[in-house]
Amino acid sequence: MVVVSAAHGVFGPLLGKLTALLAKECGRLKGVRREIRSLRSELASMHAALKEYTKLDDPNEQVKTWISLVRELAYDTEDVFDKFIHQLGNGQDHRGFKEFFRKTARSLKTLGSRRRIADQIDDLNNRIKQVKELKDSYKLNDAPPSNTCHAAVDPRLHALFTEQAHLVGIDGPRDDLSNWMMEEDYSSVKDLKVLSIVGFGGLGKTTLANEVYRNISGHFDCRAFVSVSQKPDIKKIIKDIISQVSCHRVSTEDTIDWDESKSILKLRELLLHKRYLILIDDIWSTQAWNAIKCAFPENNCSSRIIATTRIVDVAKSCCPGADDHMYELGALSDLHSQSLFHKRIFGSKDSCPDILEEVSNEILKKCGGLPLAIISISSLLANRSATKQEWEKVKRSIGSALENNQSLQGMNSILCLSYNDLPPNLKTCLLYLSVFPEDYVIYRERLVRRWIAEGFISEERGQSQQEVAENYFYELINKSMVQPAYIDYDGKAQACRVHDMMLEIIISKSAEENFITVVGGGQSSLANRQGFIRRLSIQYIDQELAFALANEDLSHVRSLTVIPSCCIKHLPSLVQFEALRVLDLEGCQDLDDSYINGMDKLYQLKYLNLRLTRVSKLPSNIELLCNLETLIIWNTKVRDLSSGIVQLRHLSGNDDLPNGIGVMRKLQSISGFNIYLSSKDALEDLGNFTSLEELQVFVLMDAYSRKVVPLPERRRREEAFLSSLCKLGTYKLRDLIIIVSGASLEFLDSWSPPPSSLQKFAAGMNGSFANFPKWITPALTNLGDLHIALKELTDDDLLTLGKLPSLLRFVTRLSKKYIKVRVQGFSFPSLKVFNLASIPGAYVTFLKGSMPKLENLEIRLSVSMTKTDGFFLGIEHLARLKQAKIWLMRDGATISETKALAAVIRSEAGAHPNHVEVIFEGGPSEEVSLETGGSDSQNSTKDDCTNENYLSG
Repeated sequence: MVVVSAAHGVFGPLLGKLTALLAKECGRLKGVRREIRSLRSELASMHAALKEYTKLDDPNEQVKTWISLVRELAYDTEDVFDKFIHQLGNGQDHRGFKEFFRKTARSLKTLGSRRRIADQIDDLNNRIKQVKELKDSYKLNDAPPSNTCHAAVDPRLHALFTEQAHLVGIDGPRDDLSNWMMEEDYSSVKDLKVLSIVGFGGLGKTTLANEVYRNISGHFDCRAFVSVSQKPDIKKIIKDIISQVSCHRVSTEDTIDWDESKSILKLRELLLHKRYLILIDDIWSTQAWNAIKCAFPENNCSSRIIATTRIVDVAKSCCPGADDHMYELGALSDLHSQSLFHKRIFGSKDSCPDILEEVSNEILKKCGGLPLAIISISSLLANRSATKQEWEKVKRSIGSALENNQSLQGMNSILCLSYNDLPPNLKTCLLYLSVFPEDYVIYRERLVRRWIAEGFISEERGQSQQEVAENYFYELINKSMVQPAYIDYDGKAQACRVHDMMLEIIISKSAEENFITVVGGGQSSLANRQGFIRRLSIQYIDQELAFALANEDLSHVRSLTVIPSCCIKHLPSLVQFEALRVLDLEGCQDLDDSYINGMDKLYQLKYLNLRLTRVSKLPSNIELLCNLETLIIWNTKVRDLSSGIVQLRHLSGNDDLPNGIGVMRKLQSISGFNIYLSSKDALEDLGNFTSLEELQVFVLMDAYSRKVVPLPERRRREEAFLSSLCKLGTYKLRDLIIIVSGASLEFLDSWSPPPSSLQKFAAGMNGSFANFPKWITPALTNLGDLHIALKELTDDDLLTLGKLPSLLRFVTRLSKKYIKVRVQGFSFPSLKVFNLASIPGAYVTFLKGSMPKLENLEIRLSVSMTKTDGFFLGIEHLARLKQAKIWLMRDGATISETKALAAVIRSEAGAHPNHVEVIFEGGPSEEVSLETGGSDSQNSTKDDCTNENYLSG
């Protein structure tokens, strides 16, 4: 198994701090500079060695021991220098006699502390010397040792030789893909077509591909099946294909002198006039695919290639042509999972004893529809006594059994293949997900800001930390390490989940590396740990666990995450966590002001999340948290916020902007504030935030606000807010969300200039623009998402909107009765989602050439308006439409008239080449609920992300 080495997560920020110290004034203090330079040099050397050892497939115990020592040394070194930096001062440049006197006095007072730090640095130097001597005694300076003595068995072999009788849930996908592979168009050109199958490790990609391969192989002149692996030998792969497609057996002696180019030329020659079928299994990179694909000629013989991969980008690269097809393999349904599980244990899908039904369902939930997991665990249970106690024991110990039980080692190997393929930085970020429990939805924004606060993320190639962190998030999804959740209009996931089996693995690896300590989870790792607790996730705590924690040294804990179900009275006091960078208490509704007393002593704190707690007041000295970058107090009772937290980058608050907010010049995102409850000065300060990228505010009146603001004062605050918006239009503002109720948006009509950088604009709820805003022009070249509430929408307004080059989603709520609009041709060139929610219903027609990329349509149609003439929606003109969700608003029309309109729309959808799925939605008494048309999938539950989609109509 490849070494995890979570030490990568600490070496980056540590070496960066030491370098920064050398460049600063504190690095020139007597004796300190030499010590820092020596430490940095030694640690950089250890980091380089560490990178080499983490490449080992099977490191021996000496390597593991040395890595563990280096990891703990790196953590302790950073802790020491964090204290050193803090006691020297926060580096702010204050001038004047008073400041000189204050610094001198502080220097005298902290002499004792500095001597203690000097002693700690000496101790670190001694430990470094010991680690170096240990490395020499282990002879680790030679070629890195490994225990590998034989080639590992390929854990995917079973997929190639599984009997068809043992397969479950594969018939439908196999037949559909086989039919697609054999389809021919009516042209004379018989092009090569590629099918790529992509999905999570263990889903059965190889099994499905092999079944399709078997099903259609008789229709081809020659065929071949090859596996690529993570470190492909292209020459060997090509020679393997040659030996399978050649009519005459090609011996090893014949090909021994062939290089890669000659092998490819020979294969192309063999395939030039043949109809061939090639299955290329387990491709790990686009480079490997590009090297292999050039061996397959386009020979006008209707040849076919099947490729499997775990990586979405690789699957896409395999299918560049319009005739190619990428198939995303999903998990087994609950019914198929039960059938496979019970057949393998009891010989029949209906033979599970009633007493085992509950625990078998709990085990299947952990398997998450993963065929390999179901097969592996059922094989384990088949050799155990069929008692509830025995099965409960297996369920509780699945995590440790993955590594220690022979029956589960194959599955462990399959899942670890993807993990081992990750670069060190992504491994660190993935292991961090073990702080969250099973089935937890992890929001991207929350996760990436925590990664940054932990020091895992550095700027790269001109990209900010936020951009790099988001790229890491999407890369984990791309590599099928985590499952995307809440897919947005642009195809990007707003959140993710970790498959239970993958979570078991990363929890195990995190515990082994002393990266995360879990208390009260399925695999609590408080015991049998080496070193101090570095990151603590409390998922459940009682008096017994509280007592165990009380005996631990918590002064080295860098992050504390408490899951909402925990009992707050058992939590350790915050004053024990002096090294804390991340404090995440979101959703802990028992949490009140008493628990956060002493929080102002957490001088390293960078991320503080108190969302959905009962906290009403932050510590009076919170400005002492001079490193705090993210503060989330949304949906708490906190109303007053100190303006002295000058390092803040992300602020999510309640009601009013704090006075003096202008000093927080580094703010990049602000949310949760009501402009009517904020002072005019604070609103004017908004315009000075040159780095502000995201702004979400409320314009709320009546029952939504906690005090009444007179109309003249509301107007003054609207003007101040608009003035700031006009300034922000020249900076970096990317997303602007305005939630309105009981108020008008007319004051925004004169917004000028709107920022060219604007990508998302959302405004509405129970308030709207009287007229279409004049500032919405084709000059908004980056606007991709527009949610807007309007009184009405005209054809001219649609013409303007249709010229926005980057618009991907348009959602509008209309309040005027009887809207009739036509969407012109050659408009909305990039639009994928169109949602028109007219309160009484509308008359909408799509003309030829309009919305050429539209995939999802949601509209409210007035039956009364459409019955007067030959209504034609124009679905056939929406070339890429996949789904249409339509509300039929009766407004006086009869049931028969409503059903007639539904029949017209179904007829249009049925004639569309994409066989568009039409869903008729029910609702208030003025609407009609009709039976749905289309596939069964339309009845599936759709994930709802309230925070992000509150304006979705």
